[in-house]
Amino acid sequence: MKRDTTISVCKGIAIILMVIAHAEAPGRLCRFIFEFHMPLFFITAGYFFSLKYLNDEATFVKKRVKGLYWPFVKWSVFFLIIHNWMFDIGILNEQYGNEAGGVTHPYTWHQIQQNLWNIVTAMGGYDQFLCGAFWFFRGLFVASLLYLIIYKVMQYILPQRSTHTIPYLICLIMLLLCGWKTYEGLKVINLVQGGYRDMMGCFFFGCGFIFRQFVDQYRSLISRYHAAIWTTILFGLVVFLFSEYLTANMNWRSTYTQFLSLPVPALLGFLMTYNVSQWLDRHEGLLKRFLVYTGDHTLYIFIFHIISYKAVSLLKIWYYGLDRRQIGCHMVIHDYSQQDQFWILYTIAGVGLPLLGIWLYEKGKAKIRGQKASVAAQAQ
Repeated sequence: MKRDTTISVCKGIAIILMVIAHAEAPGRLCRFIFEFHMPLFFITAGYFFSLKYLNDEATFVKKRVKGLYWPFVKWSVFFLIIHNWMFDIGILNEQYGNEAGGVTHPYTWHQIQQNLWNIVTAMGGYDQFLCGAFWFFRGLFVASLLYLIIYKVMQYILPQRSTHTIPYLICLIMLLLCGWKTYEGLKVINLVQGGYRDMMGCFFFGCGFIFRQFVDQYRSLISRYHAAIWTTILFGLVVFLFSEYLTANMNWRSTYTQFLSLPVPALLGFLMTYNVSQWLDRHEGLLKRFLVYTGDHTLYIFIFHIISYKAVSLLKIWYYGLDRRQIGCHMVIHDYSQQDQFWILYTIAGVGLPLLGIWLYEKGKAKIRGQKASVAAQAQ
């Protein structure tokens, strides 16, 4: 049976959009992207949630640990180890930092130990300037486990409710809790950054699960009335209007107004992206293969896109004759960022270099396996 790669294409588009936004693309484009690109990842994750895990919790938890917690810990520790070395070779410095003027500093031995504890116990403590997107690993890890727990609790409390009703109740509960949290400025003190991203992530995760139940009807509806193009344009227009007048994203410090402004453009942005992905999935070719491969390897782009930006920062320093220490800017060099087109090169590097690295690794691994198999066959 042919694999339906629409969601992989969807994730591929989303990760490229994330890299574009982090590359300080033109303001309107960034605001448009931020309306929906991170919720899209939670929605696509929820799309693959299965009710079988309600009776096999151990398998689900193991998959989450293997796919999210362990990569987070492994790579957070790696960047923790090289943090001070980055200062020695000039990649980081104490003069240039983020757009708001904040900078990073070398760690003391005590800070290294404390960050290690935070990484392992709270999925925090990661290097903000080299691993700025790592919050997503914790957000999805918590959101997915929270969804499973709430589903099981509601199944126990409301045994008469059908499995069709409970997913809607969970989404409603998470929205109400997030609304309460943002309105009163509350924090979940045992979650790094206060828990807003994790809780909203749980809502979007649930939306993905609900969408999966109706995906065939949705596809049939838009194809029956030849509405794919018009709905895509309409969804995109609504997202654009929100980005202009009611800007919101999954910022951990979101206000109540930003919370209210997020769900509609986030969900419509997903549907817009899904429509485009479905169209691309029907057309075999290089673009589809690239987006599928990208969507299947988003983990490595999350991990390495910021450090990959540094290659372009070197080029920008040379082109404008900037202070070479500006390579330490987070995430990219801010000078001229709204006037030039370096964001395109940053995007190419942020997506291309991690993919090239994992492609070479996979090729090398396959070659070694082939050589071992050949030696074993000869030995027999």
